[in-house]
Amino acid sequence: MLHNFRVLCLLGFLACAGAMAFALWLEHSVGLEPCPMCVFQRIAMIATGVILLLAALHGPTGGGRRVYGVLALLSAGTGAGIAGRHVWLQNLPEDQIPACGPTLDFLVDALPLWEVLTTVLRGDGNCAVIDWTWMGFSLPQLTLAGFIALIGWTLVTLWLTRTRHEYL
Repeated sequence: MLHNFRVLCLLGFLACAGAMAFALWLEHSVGLEPCPMCVFQRIAMIATGVILLLAALHGPTGGGRRVYGVLALLSAGTGAGIAGRHVWLQNLPEDQIPACGPTLDFLVDALPLWEVLTTVLRGDGNCAVIDWTWMGFSLPQLTLAGFIALIGWTLVTLWLTRTRHEYL
């Protein structure tokens, strides 16, 4: 069972679903509003979860597993990059933190998509605020760790479920 591609992908999906459930709990129960970078990290987490769920449902062999694996690595890697940038912004000295910018809703209404993406990924003062910590780690740090774990999980899944004839 430990080498079952479907089970391993399903466990990865459940990790993504758990991360999203926790983020939504923080938003709706604790009252933490996500900044634009947090929203993009959520999108990457959802994308990774959907890819892993599709892989679990489809249960491909050989090349199909690699396709799902590469897609999951790309989405989790994108999320890790955004979370890493978020962590960097939160650790800037106060005099180097960018000014606070408009909300994501305003950006989407006022700018073309490419400008929205570049503006959000540049970050602003809203993204540098640390609203909540757990054991001294901010949410972006925890999210970065989660994306790194998903990347590792995907690599381990691909390694454990490879077939012997792929290397002969």
